[in-house]
Amino acid sequence: MRQGMPAMAKGVEAFGAWMLGALWLLPVVFAFWSAFHPAEYSTSFQLSAPLTLENFTRAWSYAPFPRYLLNTFVLVTLILAAQFVLCTLAAYGFARFDFFGKNVIFALVLLQLMIMPEVLLVENYRTISSLGLLDTIPAIGLPYMASAFGIFLLRQSFKTIPDELVEAAQVEGVSSVGILLKVYVPLAKSTYIAYGLVSVSYHWNNFLWPLVITSSVNSRPLTVGLAIFGAPESGVDWSIITAATVMTMAPLLVAFILFQRQFVQSFMHSGIK
Repeated sequence: MRQGMPAMAKGVEAFGAWMLGALWLLPVVFAFWSAFHPAEYSTSFQLSAPLTLENFTRAWSYAPFPRYLLNTFVLVTLILAAQFVLCTLAAYGFARFDFFGKNVIFALVLLQLMIMPEVLLVENYRTISSLGLLDTIPAIGLPYMASAFGIFLLRQSFKTIPDELVEAAQVEGVSSVGILLKVYVPLAKSTYIAYGLVSVSYHWNNFLWPLVITSSVNSRPLTVGLAIFGAPESGVDWSIITAATVMTMAPLLVAFILFQRQFVQSFMHSGIK
């Protein structure tokens, strides 16, 4: 009887996992079905329903999605590049050097993880306004460029690098910056990949702050453009809205399908669970 209990528990866990997976997958299945079928079949799952690409054509022409896509690509690239530079330098300082107040400063950095971004909306808006950057792509990315999560993750990775490698580089006459670029950064490659995936996926889907700080097509990312496109007053039907949604999530979905193995390996090596 006791031996049967673990097997039953595993069966219940597996069943629960499959049910949760199915619940998560249902909206995605509906979005793809509605996007590739005429409007009259958007809520009628008939296997004989005809396929069409007209919804994508109409969605592409109804809103400036090429501009939204370009804005989003520039945004995530700008944020990721700034995060790599700033987080690398900060993590290197915390992992490699000893200075007065090091632990206190690091604790203050980690305090950022306990503050919800929504709490800082008003102050961030005032700061961006005083800098004259309202309704610009840098305004969207500026509050996220110094990431406490990135600093913590890279610091933990840098601390695992053996001192023997650093000492060998010092014997060769390599400077501190050289040690960072030639020893620490290459050995933390998996951590950079994992953090890059987290950063890109988060800022690709970020909505509230871009909605607050942007007011024109020139700076709106895909998420804000899609929300405005799908507003009730626009009168757009569900097939076109789901087609626009599929276009919005397609780049990340394709990237995950193509590089799934690299994604999983990078998360395993970096310690992100």
